[in-house]
Order: sequence, then C-alpha cells, then structure tokens
Amino acid sequence: MTVRVQPYDIAKRVLDVASSGIGLIFVWPVIVVVAILVAVNLGHPIIFSQDRPGKDGKIFKLYKFRTMKIAEPARGFVSDAERLTRFGAALRATSLDELPTLVNVLRGDMSVVGPRPLLVKYLDRYSPEEQRRHEVRPGITGLAQVNGRNELGWHERFALDVEYVDRRSLFLDFKILLATFWTVVGRRGVSAEGHATMAEFDGNPNRDGAVS
Repeated sequence: MTVRVQPYDIAKRVLDVASSGIGLIFVWPVIVVVAILVAVNLGHPIIFSQDRPGKDGKIFKLYKFRTMKIAEPARGFVSDAERLTRFGAALRATSLDELPTLVNVLRGDMSVVGPRPLLVKYLDRYSPEEQRRHEVRPGITGLAQVNGRNELGWHERFALDVEYVDRRSLFLDFKILLATFWTVVGRRGVSAEGHATMAEFDGNPNRDGAVS
C-alpha cells in the first residue's frame, strides 16, 4: 500500500528542518554555557540519552541535558526525587534541558510540535486509541504541554495527543508554539502533584498520573 504524503507533512518537515537548524546556530552559546554548568553541577555524562518510540513506534535515541544525579542505591540516589537537584529542577522549569533535542528534530526523529515521546516500556500498555499518538512524529512541545503539562492525568494527556493527531495543521502548530512560550515563562505544570517529575503509566485508564 502506498502512503500518500500530504502537503501539510511536507511543509511541516521543511519548517522543522529550518527552525531546528537555525535554532542550533543561534542558541549554540547557550548550549555551551548549559553544558559547562551541567558538567560542574552534575559531572559527566553531560547529555542524557534514552531510547524512545517515534512515528509508527520506531525507536530512536532522544537527547537532552542531564538533570539528575546518576542512580546510586548505595548512597540513596534511587528515585527521581532523590536524584533531581535544585540545578536540574531549574533546567527543567526553563526547558533548557530540551536544547539538545533540536538535533532529534533536525535528524527527523522528532518534530517541533507533536505528542511527547514517552518510554519504550509503555508501548504494550496503550489502548488502540492511545496508540494513535504514534501516527505522527513526537514533538518537543505539544497540545498536552500547553494544557497542563505534568499536571494532567494520563487519560487527559492521551486524549489531547490523539486530538492533535486528528486536528493537526500549521495553524494549530503555530498556536501551540505561542502557548508554549507562556507556559515556559510561567513555569506551569513542571511536575505532577506528589512527584518530583512524573508518575509511571501502568496502563490503567482509571489511574491519574503525569508525564515529562
């Protein structure tokens, strides 16, 4: 079966390449500064990389600045709350930890706007409707991020992801980008209530949780 590429998909990819490429050129001084600060405050490695599912569930390597101490059970660094430092929390609140993700956009793993890429282990926990979030490239920001971010429950989050898949357009992408600016400035929804970052998705549709 031949999959027809829509004009929107072509335009979106062109804009993704242009914005990520130009973005990397203009923010490289910030990237250097943040890299130095991560090395000083958290040591090495500076970059956090992890397998995440992309479009159609294809696995790619996600890149972000590291915001947590390395897990060390002997020293009591196990949970997110124990590993997340004040410095790391500040990076997350300002979304500066996301700057290396522009490389993922440039490579085609991700888009600037789309459902956030979650953990690989969640793939077999989604319902068929929830799986639809993988019909498009995952994004740095998305409809869920500007409507509550980590304060949302899983059911709400996935509903917004699927809504984006059904309604996606350049106009909607532009609205999400504008809303993202105010979300970051206001530092809203950085963490879920009762969690340093997010609660794990266990596949239970009646459980509330949050995502990063």
